[in-house]
Amino acid sequence: IDFADTAISLALGLVGVLALWMGILAIAEAAGTLHALVRFTQPLIRRLFPDIPKDHPAMGLIVLNLTANVLGLGNAATPFGIKAMEELQKINDKPDTASDSMVMLLAMNTASVQLVPPVVLVAVMGLQINQLIFAIIAVTGISLGVAITAARVLGKMKRYRQD
Repeated sequence: IDFADTAISLALGLVGVLALWMGILAIAEAAGTLHALVRFTQPLIRRLFPDIPKDHPAMGLIVLNLTANVLGLGNAATPFGIKAMEELQKINDKPDTASDSMVMLLAMNTASVQLVPPVVLVAVMGLQINQLIFAIIAVTGISLGVAITAARVLGKMKRYRQD
């Protein structure tokens, strides 16, 4: 009974967070904030995702996904990542195979790019953020570098391509 209560509380909390961030996404898109954020980050994102057409909706969703991850909002990043993958699938030439952009997004999400630690970590461990920030930045940078390099290098190897 206690675990059922915990599961319901957790599920309602997650649904609330997801609904909040999807609402913020809709407001940001309607207000033009999403387009401004994409335009600001476009030079960097364009190099990582060169096969996405300019002004495609996937760019905005990728930016929001990565921003939510950087801010430690893992649950909020999930719907953005799923919607980004759906948009990337629409421009995929081979529907049964992941495109290079899809692989790059997945690799970057798996790398756990995060500059702000989850509140739970700080609360449970009783640590101050200033005690963790250097380690978090170092590990995030290294994991992101490895993820991007692996996606690029393995994507060029014939063994890992299904053409």
